[in-house]
Amino acid sequence: MNHVAREAQLAKGTLYLYFDTKEELFLALVSEHLQTWITDTIQLLQDRRPTTPSAVADALVDASSDVVPLRRLMLLLGTVLERNVRPELTREFRRDITARTQLLVTHLPFSRDASLQILRHLYALAIGWQHVAEEFAGSSATDEAGVPAPDPYAAEFELAMRAVIDRIVAGQPAPRQA
Repeated sequence: MNHVAREAQLAKGTLYLYFDTKEELFLALVSEHLQTWITDTIQLLQDRRPTTPSAVADALVDASSDVVPLRRLMLLLGTVLERNVRPELTREFRRDITARTQLLVTHLPFSRDASLQILRHLYALAIGWQHVAEEFAGSSATDEAGVPAPDPYAAEFELAMRAVIDRIVAGQPAPRQA
């Protein structure tokens, strides 16, 4: 809270007028980042109007490539929701996320169930690969010559996301037309 107050050029006590705990502030940050990602992803889907699994994968990979702060926050989300957050705030947060996810689902060209399954995998893969990328960066950020090591996140995430989408969509009814 001290760091946030300093960055926002506020007194620490002022933050507590809006947030009872640092966990509540954390949820507000996650919510804001997630709203931005969903809005940007919907705009990308509207612009591209993908109809094939490959085109959907392209859009979702592109939408997820430049959101390291969101992925890092999502890594911590489960532990934060388990402690020091009022139950009604946790319920409200989950309802909000569900509503936003439902809106995103309507912009994917697959059945509702397939689209939800794809988004669940996107979440799991994004968090998993973010964790791997941070572990990798912490242990070998550069090679012997001081050259930065390649980010394992991008290529592996894209490969996994394409495989997941192809697998989920296989056997599904033909994509919905926008």
